[in-house]
Amino acid sequence: MSMAGRMLRHARHRAGLTQRQLAAKAGIPQETIARIERGRVDPRLGTLDCLLEGCGFGLEHLPRLGIGIDRAQIRERLSMAPAERLARAIEEDRLMLAFRTNLKRVAE
Repeated sequence: MSMAGRMLRHARHRAGLTQRQLAAKAGIPQETIARIERGRVDPRLGTLDCLLEGCGFGLEHLPRLGIGIDRAQIRERLSMAPAERLARAIEEDRLMLAFRTNLKRVAE
């Protein structure tokens, strides 16, 4: 199934609509909706937007997961032994608790 198909099926299910109900609402044939959801056809952007709108959803511009992420810290942590990673996490937690305590004192 294509990304558009998964997106449409999810939106339609969340809206509690059958393919026929969505077809009537959006003015797009039910057969077309079925082909999109099965991944047999990639819809035009306007068609997908119209169908999602019929479900009460819309297209959003969101960054893709993992793109634009600085992986340097991840690689650094993975190069450490598990015990070293745990010790670092405990120390960072201790520092965060101290920071929060100081924030509460300043706010009072």
